[in-house]
Amino acid sequence: MLRRIIEIDQEKCNGCGACANACHEGAIGMVNGKATLLRDDYCDGLGDCLPSCPVDAISFVEREALPYDEEAVLENMKKKGKTGGCPGSAQREIVHETTDEIIKAPSQLRQWPVQIKLLPLQAPFYQGAHLLIAADCTAYAYGNFHEDFIKDKVTLIGCPKLDSTDYSDKLSEIFKNNEIEKVSVARMQVPCCGGIEMMVKKAIEKSGKDLDLEVITISPNGEIVSRV
Repeated sequence: MLRRIIEIDQEKCNGCGACANACHEGAIGMVNGKATLLRDDYCDGLGDCLPSCPVDAISFVEREALPYDEEAVLENMKKKGKTGGCPGSAQREIVHETTDEIIKAPSQLRQWPVQIKLLPLQAPFYQGAHLLIAADCTAYAYGNFHEDFIKDKVTLIGCPKLDSTDYSDKLSEIFKNNEIEKVSVARMQVPCCGGIEMMVKKAIEKSGKDLDLEVITISPNGEIVSRV
């Protein structure tokens, strides 16, 4: 099947092994001192390995490849003594402090639709806007998401793991065809969520625009762990 998958430039690779450590599925290994994609069916195409490479030797390509085989990945992880599959899907229970106080907060949403796949390439609400491009789960993890993140922004949401589309082309067209003031990315502190950050960075580069970018990372228990 034709799908998005990583490609490693052997000339650029310095053999540090950071990408192999970042690849939780075990798709990347070290062969003769160089990082190598060992199995197509172990690569989910999300690119958790891309940010770890210090020499920019990893990129996405569209080519014929075996489909991602999650069952095979889990079986391989069992053999290696690992558990849980994708770290972003690991089970956990979160306990918060409770309060009897009930606060009704108004919605801060400024436009509709919000799903990246449904949004138009051009619209009046983009003009002079600060875009918030958020992974789906962030609004559920962070309790005051509307007030702290959505307020005064145009909101675009998507999931790099569950959506089967690379949104970088569409986002690039939105950036290119509208007067965007700034872009903020809200992502979760799980490896697969790095995909939405990479898509936005790729889209900005393809658009040719010099856009101010902020990336906010939120933990599953609702804390902001980084803001850069």
